[in-house]
Amino acid sequence: MDRLDAMKVFVTALDEGSLAAAGRRLRHSPAAVTRAIAALETHIGTRLLHRTTRSIKLTDAGERYAETCRRVLAELDEAGLRAASERSAPRGLLTLTAPLAAGAQILRPVLDDFLEAQPAVHARLLLFDRPVNLIDEGIDLALRIAHLPDSSLIAVRVGEVRRVLCASPQYLKSHGKISVPADLPKQRVIALSDTVQSDTWSFPVSPGAKRSHKVKIQPRLIVNTTEGAIGSAIDGYGISRALSYQIHEHVRAGRLELLLEHYEPPPLPVHLIVPEGRLQVAKIRAFVDFALPRLKAAFAERTRLGRAKGAKVK
Repeated sequence: MDRLDAMKVFVTALDEGSLAAAGRRLRHSPAAVTRAIAALETHIGTRLLHRTTRSIKLTDAGERYAETCRRVLAELDEAGLRAASERSAPRGLLTLTAPLAAGAQILRPVLDDFLEAQPAVHARLLLFDRPVNLIDEGIDLALRIAHLPDSSLIAVRVGEVRRVLCASPQYLKSHGKISVPADLPKQRVIALSDTVQSDTWSFPVSPGAKRSHKVKIQPRLIVNTTEGAIGSAIDGYGISRALSYQIHEHVRAGRLELLLEHYEPPPLPVHLIVPEGRLQVAKIRAFVDFALPRLKAAFAERTRLGRAKGAKVK
């Protein structure tokens, strides 16, 4: 087995979670898989994996080498597709990444439909609430919710999301609605621990203003996941802050109500990001063409945040 094949075994083992699963995926014997990993470790001169009978875990050197392997294999895949002039026939592995909630709620259903329409394509979807280097990690596309810095990446805008305040109807019934951000310090606030300065929230100085000011809050509850904060808000514990797509269904169902809509900061743009030159690859071009109208419709619907007709306040 040559080094490139061994690199494929190594990456497949990481994706599948074990050497045995990699062997089944690639139709290699367990011994062949073990030899491939051992050959790489001999070539590199250090251990790449901590192995047990049931699982594998990357060493520090393995993490760095895995990034290199993914990049090399992605470049070879791209070169092969171009050389074979396969723009009209999407095929191969498509790797995507997105934030956890947006990826699970919005991107994943679109990807499911795409795979149904393109049987020669298979996919790997990585959901992280952290920036990911597309080139280093061999990723074809990313869904990003943020203002983007200038870079060599190609960005296709698919929508925007609002940053909103919300609370349950029962909480507002017992604590009263608020009309200006200055009312917040008197309320029970649920904050996220991974946000910058969870004890201060920024708002425009007046409705529609571009200048903003910070309101000091004293959170009664700090949670490290958006799902946890939203869950506590639904249960009537207090007021929380979220992105519009994260609470779309809860607002439609009447479980949450929006607060201070006139004081919302400007929405955040949403883009599909592709490394420069990769749009020429058939599988990527096909996915972008397929996903663009569907993602635009999904984000537009979740930005409106209207209550469904007949929805009862709970």
